[in-house]
Amino acid sequence: MPFYHRLGHIPRKPHTTHYKQDGKSLYREELFSTLGFSGVFSNKYHINMPSKLLRRKLIDMPDSAEWPNAPLVYTHFFTDNIAVAGDFIWSRRRCLFNDTCVISISAPTENTDRFFRNQFDEYIYVHFGEGVMESDYGRIPFVPGDQLIIPKGTTYRLEFKQTEGNKLLICESATAYDIPSKYRNEYGQFVEGAPICERDIKLPEYLEPRDESGEFVIILKARGQLHELTVPHHPFDVVGWDGYNYPWAVNIHDFCPIVGKIHQPPPVHLLLQTQTFVLCNFTPRLFDFHPDSIPAPYFHSNIDSDEVLYYAEGNFMSRKGIKQGSITLHPSGMPHGPQPGKTEASIGAKETNEYAIMIDTFQPLTLTLPVKESLDESYPQSWLKE
Repeated sequence: MPFYHRLGHIPRKPHTTHYKQDGKSLYREELFSTLGFSGVFSNKYHINMPSKLLRRKLIDMPDSAEWPNAPLVYTHFFTDNIAVAGDFIWSRRRCLFNDTCVISISAPTENTDRFFRNQFDEYIYVHFGEGVMESDYGRIPFVPGDQLIIPKGTTYRLEFKQTEGNKLLICESATAYDIPSKYRNEYGQFVEGAPICERDIKLPEYLEPRDESGEFVIILKARGQLHELTVPHHPFDVVGWDGYNYPWAVNIHDFCPIVGKIHQPPPVHLLLQTQTFVLCNFTPRLFDFHPDSIPAPYFHSNIDSDEVLYYAEGNFMSRKGIKQGSITLHPSGMPHGPQPGKTEASIGAKETNEYAIMIDTFQPLTLTLPVKESLDESYPQSWLKE
């Protein structure tokens, strides 16, 4: 996380007494840590013991089966064709995955009283929809373009203002999302010239702690299974917390692209990195200013990574047949680039108004049946006609 944050009531020193109003009973301190005790962490103070559990049971995954023997070709599919009804948990449809990365689409059509907790870190891009994310860290209101970063193990819920027209791109990671080190100085502060800064970060806002007893259901996704946990108190019973490990958000419209005299490579669009993939934001920008520059990207082969692009908005300069919500996958080792006519058409252009999210994984991705069902069959041959 970029910087230290605190909310609510906490004691002067960690691991010391923090009494409730009766002056006798203690709030329960929970260290929410990473890498054992060596990574970033937060300290939370609960009204109840956070380990209380009434019962648990395994439930079926609302997931999507692997596409057996999927062809290794350039792939384009339309995510609007695979959306299903449900809340933010059950409307997820897995599209692409490997051992450390899961890319899904969700189009929530209802809200839910249940809570969600994932043992993968989550990135959620809000393509359409408005509402609030609530967790025991507080609340983060979201609007279209927001990118929510949710640390693994966080118990949270998404509440939408409307139950139609919502659309999410979700990318789960086995390792944490980090701000690239090239954007930070030795103290962790964003450097001048970074595409985002501290003012762009949406932090959790104070949420009144819920001191409620009853039966509350948390859906836990862990080790390839879904577990239904029933607890005897409301999960959002935190009276205060501080630290570096918490949910946050940044809007894609606040990303300031880096431009150059000639075409800049994709790493200039980098927003987040994990140990096994990177995530980039493509946003409106002025094109290159060399008199002979070619704004369209050059052909290239990602020898070590699969390249995924989610097309959010605008007219993408190097592709034909792309729709809002399209996803393309260009497998590792296969040369790809602008489709016929797109390179020539870009010469002399001054700017682009596209929005897209790119995910480059360092391990091959597996396709699912929803991809097969929504496929653009002609895409692999779209470079044939000049």
